[in-house]
Amino acid sequence: MQKSFFEQMGGTYTQVGDYLLPDLVIEEVELQPIGKYGRMRKRYLKEHRPVLYSNLLTGGKLYRHMTEIDQVCEERMDLLTRQMAKQEGVNEALKAADQMEWVRRMNSIRKRAEEIILHELIFG
Repeated sequence: MQKSFFEQMGGTYTQVGDYLLPDLVIEEVELQPIGKYGRMRKRYLKEHRPVLYSNLLTGGKLYRHMTEIDQVCEERMDLLTRQMAKQEGVNEALKAADQMEWVRRMNSIRKRAEEIILHELIFG
């Protein structure tokens, strides 16, 4: 009897009544909460890249992809924010001298950094 492709790849079957059912095992994944950027990436893939979304989902790689994207985005956001603040002179001295100006400028920096992240990592 010729082996099925599943058997050739190392798969096994279990007999249940009159049927042979493949022994499929789902890989255990340590669940971590998915942050803002991971959820945004999932929504983008689902709506605009359905083939990639389906491949990641059926391959069991979607959750890992979302957690990696979220982590990379958070790290990049932190780095860009610090670099931009340093370049623009937004520091503790400004915060002590004019708190509202510091808040305004930091909000502007965060928004620009997030736009970069969204363009490069989420929608790219």
